[in-house]
Amino acid sequence: MNRMFKGHEMSAKIMRNMLFCGGVIFVDHYRINGGNRLSGEYELTGAKNAVLPILAATIVTGNKSKIKSCPDLSDVRTMLFILQELGCKVTYESDGIVVDSSTIDSYTISESLMREMRSSVFLMGPMIARCGKVILSYPGGCEIGLRPIDIHLSALRRLGVSIKESHGFLECTADKLVGNRILMDFPSVGATENAMMAATAAEGETRIINPAKEPEIVDLQNFLNSCGAEIRGAGTGEIVINGGKSYHEIEHKVIPDRIEGGTILAAVAMTGGNVLLKNAMPEHMSITLSKLREAGCKIKEGKDFVELIAPNRLKAIETIRTQPYPGFPTDMQSQLLTVMTVAQGTSVVTETIFESRFKHVEELRKMGAKVKVDGRTAIITGVKSLTGARVFARDLRGGASLVIAGLGAEGETIVENIHHIDRGYDRFESALQRIGADIVRA
Repeated sequence: MNRMFKGHEMSAKIMRNMLFCGGVIFVDHYRINGGNRLSGEYELTGAKNAVLPILAATIVTGNKSKIKSCPDLSDVRTMLFILQELGCKVTYESDGIVVDSSTIDSYTISESLMREMRSSVFLMGPMIARCGKVILSYPGGCEIGLRPIDIHLSALRRLGVSIKESHGFLECTADKLVGNRILMDFPSVGATENAMMAATAAEGETRIINPAKEPEIVDLQNFLNSCGAEIRGAGTGEIVINGGKSYHEIEHKVIPDRIEGGTILAAVAMTGGNVLLKNAMPEHMSITLSKLREAGCKIKEGKDFVELIAPNRLKAIETIRTQPYPGFPTDMQSQLLTVMTVAQGTSVVTETIFESRFKHVEELRKMGAKVKVDGRTAIITGVKSLTGARVFARDLRGGASLVIAGLGAEGETIVENIHHIDRGYDRFESALQRIGADIVRA
């Protein structure tokens, strides 16, 4: 079942969460009674990391775009608020969201909305492509370490964009965009997507060398090409964009969320349960599935499903090392580390992407986990079980990992600061309830 927006109005709970940066104190938390074996069927929503750049890309087209399988996330709502602030018309329908970007009348993005969401940085490329100018502040988001946007700015400068930085704001302008060769020092997902979108308006050919290869990049390419762009090579070591094309109205269905899928599989593994994951693309989750098999899970893959049966006691995964796609995703590191806290043996997790992505470890220790952190490496010695405790979510995936810990722990766990989790999971508690979790939002 597609968990689509239930209308235009935001729930009071999510509104409180969205206003946190204005000084509002969060009152929402999860109350979890652990010990239930999760089992049943679970249908994935559209991918957060695909829908956000696609929503930004609707600016490029100057037309109506209907986005289907759009998850109801606070990050998605923030992006839609920004689009409306810029002058776009947003319409909520039963099976999707329609964005009409023909009415854009502003090139300034408010600081308050920029600081709500890291992914707002995606707006630089499409705004320059469409308007030739954008003024915005540095983006916010989770506290998982420094995520400089130098690669974004360097790529845009290669296309002829002039960028002024002053007092935390960026003013990007371009009288004319010209295609060029862009060599990425690091395969940044956001920078790749920004360069792709800006290059659609550049004169001539643009070649992006060493781009990110994530499935979400391919989905963005497919969306833009369906609108009328000419892009090839997404998912490979070189992306080629021929700019200056005309665009038309389209409907586009967002790919399933591989990170949501991995999170659910981790939760099921943590509780010794079984699940049939529907609307899945197993090829996007191959390294996560490989690690879960190493932990002793039995996994069956089909064209659009994954079935997992967990053992009574998981085995330690010798090494988990995050890498750009197709390596192990940093967005799954917290969840797998948590699962390993109750596995038999010792596991080693190395985080190579973000330097501050072990903040959930301190909370896991409150629940009885034995984890030693040395720089970017965590050594986990599995214990028989965790014990419920009051814990605090500091980022999106770390927050999800604390929910996983609570589901597998003895007794009651309270997860506070869950506005982070709302950023990336569509009604997480309701989804987990459907496969047997004893979890409520309070």
